[in-house]
Amino acid sequence: MPNTFFHLAFPVTDIEQTKAYYGAGLGCAIGRETDHSVILNLAGNQIVAHKTSQPTEPQGSIYPRHFGLIFEAEADWEALLERVRTRQLNFFQQPKVRFEGKPLEHRTFFLEDPFHNLLEFKFYRHKEAIFGAQEFGEVGDVEN
Repeated sequence: MPNTFFHLAFPVTDIEQTKAYYGAGLGCAIGRETDHSVILNLAGNQIVAHKTSQPTEPQGSIYPRHFGLIFEAEADWEALLERVRTRQLNFFQQPKVRFEGKPLEHRTFFLEDPFHNLLEFKFYRHKEAIFGAQEFGEVGDVEN
């Protein structure tokens, strides 16, 4: 699908807090907004926060629901990590290396926004592992 980009809608309970977290915190450009929603540019992808009156509940783990970015350059991943630390955003899971020494090796960290949405940010050591490497069965962490 050439010339396409990603769209994701997700729940929040406060639009101003959303703009502060995603705009000032993560560096997303803020687009159109109403009292009930705001469009954000997450690395060229459209994510839309929709206000809900229902409480947003924390997840117990990173599964089953999270979203995020995969970086092509490790320096860009590290720059975001530094931004996150400088702005003291809430880690759900600290930075770590998954599948170290294997073809699927990648660096990752998870954030939790103020509404309990989880975001993952990755850098794969070997680019072919992003969509390929089907001969390897590992996907994510083993849950206990």
